[in-house]
Amino acid sequence: MNMYSKFRMFGPGLAAGLFCLSASAADFDRAAIEQLLAKADKAHPADLRRKDLTDLDLSGLDFRHADLWGADLRRSNLSNSNLSGLVLDLTVMSKINLSGADLSNTSVFGVHMVGANLSHANLAGSRFIANLDRANLSHANLSHADWGVDMKNQPMGLMRVSLNNANLSGANLSGANMNKSLMRMANLSGAKLKNAILFDADLSRANFSGADLTGADLSGARLKDADFTNSTVTGTKFNRIKDKATLRGLDSSKGIESAVFD
Repeated sequence: MNMYSKFRMFGPGLAAGLFCLSASAADFDRAAIEQLLAKADKAHPADLRRKDLTDLDLSGLDFRHADLWGADLRRSNLSNSNLSGLVLDLTVMSKINLSGADLSNTSVFGVHMVGANLSHANLAGSRFIANLDRANLSHANLSHADWGVDMKNQPMGLMRVSLNNANLSGANLSGANMNKSLMRMANLSGAKLKNAILFDADLSRANFSGADLTGADLSGARLKDADFTNSTVTGTKFNRIKDKATLRGLDSSKGIESAVFD
């Protein structure tokens, strides 16, 4: 059975449904994992596939030579760890602590990350299709991240990243692709969104106060009651916006004279 067939079987629960969750202890402790990582290399990665790694302190470890596909990492502490370039598809990461972690160029597909802590994490160039509702991504680096919908690869219908009620305050989303994402009531205050792609995203009641949206594309986005107080909208595209009358704070925005409206 391929990955997409598994998604059809388990539905919106995504990766969480792939595991028989029990009260048993994790498969390894930190010392055992450190030993596996010490022996691993690119050709022979540490085998942690589908392992139960719940509730462990794995902070500061280098996982670049590990295979974590499908692992259960719920509530584990991976703060300041290095997961750069890994494929973390179908892992379980709800309430995980990844603050300060390096997830640059990492793939995270079909993952439940509600309430995860990714503050100050490096997510540059990463590819995420995951549920990150209520996650903390404050001051995270999402520059040139590709979290948007790939319309050429939708075998099961529209799959997209969800960041409803997420904290992205002070985050760097410069050049990030977030098209069609769900970001209702997201906190983007003080965020850097220069040249970000946000077309057709749901940004209802999002907070952009003090954010830099220079050159960002918000065409067709849902922006009902979104707050742009003291933001910078130089060259920002607001084409096909139906909720323009409800936008708040635009009169205080810098560069409004060069913003593009239909």
